[in-house]
Order: sequence, then C-alpha cells, then structure tokens
Amino acid sequence: MQKAFGKKSVILLFIFPAFLIYTAFVIVSIIWAGYYSFFDWGGVGEKVFVGLKNYIELVTQDEVFRATIGHTLVYTVINVAIQVFGGLLFAILLSRIKKGRVALQTLYYIPVVISSVAICQIFTKLLSVTPTGIVNQVLSFIDPSLKLMEWISNPQISLYVTAFVEAYKYLGLYMVIFYAALIGVPDELGEAALIDGASTWQEYLYVRIPYIKPVIIANCLLVLNGSLRSFEFSYLLTHGGPGNASELMTTYMYKQAFSSMKYGYGSSVAIMIVIICMVVGMLFRKFTGGGDDEMKKKKTTIPSIIKWVIALILVVMQVYPFFYVFTSSFKSLDDFRQLPAYALPSNGC
Repeated sequence: MQKAFGKKSVILLFIFPAFLIYTAFVIVSIIWAGYYSFFDWGGVGEKVFVGLKNYIELVTQDEVFRATIGHTLVYTVINVAIQVFGGLLFAILLSRIKKGRVALQTLYYIPVVISSVAICQIFTKLLSVTPTGIVNQVLSFIDPSLKLMEWISNPQISLYVTAFVEAYKYLGLYMVIFYAALIGVPDELGEAALIDGASTWQEYLYVRIPYIKPVIIANCLLVLNGSLRSFEFSYLLTHGGPGNASELMTTYMYKQAFSSMKYGYGSSVAIMIVIICMVVGMLFRKFTGGGDDEMKKKKTTIPSIIKWVIALILVVMQVYPFFYVFTSSFKSLDDFRQLPAYALPSNGC
C-alpha cells in the first residue's frame, strides 16, 4: 500500500481533480477578467478595445479606488487582530477550562454557521438608534447622549464597525483551529517548562505558542485572504457608505461592473485586487520569520474564578445577539415602528 501511494501517478491522480476545479473556477475567471479589462464594454453591444486606459485611469485619476485600498488594508488589519489573536486568546482560555469545555466551544462556534445576511441583520438591530438598540441602551447608562450614537451611518466609524462584524462571525472558526493545535502540543514540553519555574503564561508564551507557529502563520494567511476579498459585510451593512467611508475594493468593483455597467473598468479593478492580494501575501510570507524572545522573569497565574468569569462574558457576547433576534421575532411590526421617547417632539414644538 505504501509503495502504491508513493508513486507519482497515484499522487497526481488525487491532485488532478482539485487542480481541475481550481483552474475552472479561479484561473479561468482571472484570465477572462484580464481580457475584459482591456475593453470599454457595458455588458451589451460591441466591445471597444482601449488597451491600458482602464488601468491608467484607475491608478492616476480614480480617487475613490485609492481610498478603497486604504480602507481594505485597515479592514484587513482589524480582522487579523481580532480573528487571529482573539481566536488564539479564546483557545488558550478554553484549553485551561476543564468542565463545560465542549459547551463553550459550541457556543463560540455558533456565529460561524449563521449566514452573513443574518449576522448583518442582527447587528443592524443591536446598533440601531430607532428603536434604540441594546448597545446604545447600555452606553446610555454611562452617558445619556450615547443613546443617539450612530454606528452604521457614522462615516467616522462605519468601516471599523463593519470589520468588527466580520471578525465576530469568524472568530470562533479560528478559535477551534488554534484549540486543536494547542491540545496537540506534547505535554512533556509544558511540564518541563513548569518544572523549570515557568508560570502558566510563560508556558504558553515560550513553549506552546512557538510550537504552533506554523498554524498561526497559516491562519494569518487565511484571514488576509478572506479580508482582502471580503464583500458581503460591507455591502449588506453600509453598502459602502455613508458616501465611500466603508467602501472596499470588492464592493467598488461590484458597483462599477454591475451598478454602473462598466464591465471593462470593473474587470480592471478585479485584476488590481488579485495583484494586491498576491503582493500582500508574498510580503507576509517573507516577513513572518523571527527569533525567540528572552523569557520574562515575572511569574503570573490566573485564578480559576477569573477564567470562568472571562469565559462567561465571552459567551454572552457570542450568544446574546441571537437571543435578541429570537425575542424580537415575537414582536409585531408596530412594536418596531414605535418611536422612543427621545425621538418624539417636545411640548414646546
């Protein structure tokens, strides 16, 4: 059996179907997009060859596209920070809890299996002003003026809110991947570190986390890839607005191709997205090496009660949005149409 599977022909037999599907749905699509990018075409009628005009206009004249590059990079950084490092933190916390681990893991994973449309609808309700969403209700206890806080329609923060919503959805996925990697670390390594006087945090920081470095790099690449081509959250939550405040390269490409009916120009945007994704991916792979840091002297431990309090807070953050939508499903349309007291005119008006 080993000799059979060691043959190149057998290996190619298993790889070929995946390669064929990838070629048909990815490479061919990129080639067609590259072909259309050299034409001025609205989807109907004759295509007019314009050469590099679309690319020149895109790079030198299109200020919106240049803004979307910055938005996409910021969007990507936020997602990497929350999904990768947040997922790693969740996984470490989960690995330290003995009882109820499976239940917590399941609860954290719930947003992953929910559709993006439902997630966006949930956060639209949670962050709404009329009627007042739960987020503004809680913030109003700190400062009453925060009851009118605009989250989605505020051009200053709409991009960050959109990035947070996507990170919220996929956080549980990377938590599960990191958790599987952490429990795969040989116990002998951790026990040796503890015998040498390392604290629990030092055990993870200098033994377990470096051991799963390839998994961390792989997850970073996955999040980079997903964030750079993210579309649905920006489009569903803000439609790229207000104005172009949360416009990403993907939403801009879609609008140019299918809203403005500029298929050639939209295709040039698509090719630029591919190029930027490849450049960012190669740069990340080039600069992900690094040496080991010196071990810190301070020894710290986390009491069990604190671990459970943190875990319960995280559970509430993950589960409450769905509980809110579930309870809202029993309300009538008139309940949502009622204006809150602060939105009603005063007697002096």
